[in-house]
Amino acid sequence: MNNKKADVSADFFRNAQRVIVGAALTAALPVVQATEGGGSSYPMGAENYMTGAMPPPGIYGQVFAESYRADRLLDNRGKQAIDDFHLSADVIAPRLIWVTEQKLLSGALAFHMNVPLIDLRVDVADEHQRKTGVGDIIFGPALGYHYSDKFHAIYAFDVFAPTGKYDRDDLANLGRNYWAIEPIAAFTYVDPSGLNGDLKVMYDFNARNPATDYRSGQELHADYSFGWGLGNGWVVGVGGYVYHQTTNDNQDGQELEDRKGRAVAIGPSIKYANQAGWFVTAKWQKESDVRNRPEGEAFWIKLTTPL
Repeated sequence: MNNKKADVSADFFRNAQRVIVGAALTAALPVVQATEGGGSSYPMGAENYMTGAMPPPGIYGQVFAESYRADRLLDNRGKQAIDDFHLSADVIAPRLIWVTEQKLLSGALAFHMNVPLIDLRVDVADEHQRKTGVGDIIFGPALGYHYSDKFHAIYAFDVFAPTGKYDRDDLANLGRNYWAIEPIAAFTYVDPSGLNGDLKVMYDFNARNPATDYRSGQELHADYSFGWGLGNGWVVGVGGYVYHQTTNDNQDGQELEDRKGRAVAIGPSIKYANQAGWFVTAKWQKESDVRNRPEGEAFWIKLTTPL
């Protein structure tokens, strides 16, 4: 997802036809207000159950799959900003995780890399564009802790690299064209026959987009899930995300006020874990209370398996 904010007056409709997809697994969003293009580097709601539980030393594979659809682009008042708008993004993002034998600050040291493969289509009024390819790659280190047999935590630091193809004059882009860093704290409580809860809290610091001289504001967001274990490998419950932009955007050295984004999402969420060590999660989430961003719904599947 991306953004390019200019005045939401005379330039609004012209700018609204430039959309950018950023993030390792999300959709692209047209330029309105709030962060460039109304989007973020991180794919909101990507994580689900077990997000804070680091596995034993070894190499693991994950595959995220997302299908996102949005037919409304909302302004600062929560009103529809464009009458004819549609965004669809289908993403498959393989992720490689290496949990080492090393300890650092008493935590298990791990590294990961996530490479999103995106199929994006944007329709604004009579303009249409579709792009496919690699998006912005995510990588970084992490430390895992097991406070008890049920309560776990991961503290990490992710880097978003501007590897996705970008052109400031295109309607749709596969990358955001700037670096971003994201400190992370993730917590998991797991009981095979009881309460399950996960919370992944993140804070994004965005660099300047050199093509537009635009710097998106800082972003606080969290993925969550709550469910009940049925004792047979299944967990059923709900999941989603909460998002709030904490600082204003900046363009051409000027701070842009009253353009902060926000959103929440919730929907059903399930998990199935096999005794062989792999597990799969799935959820559908609907966005609401949206400001300065697209409003839509997403279906997520995540498979994790030892390699």
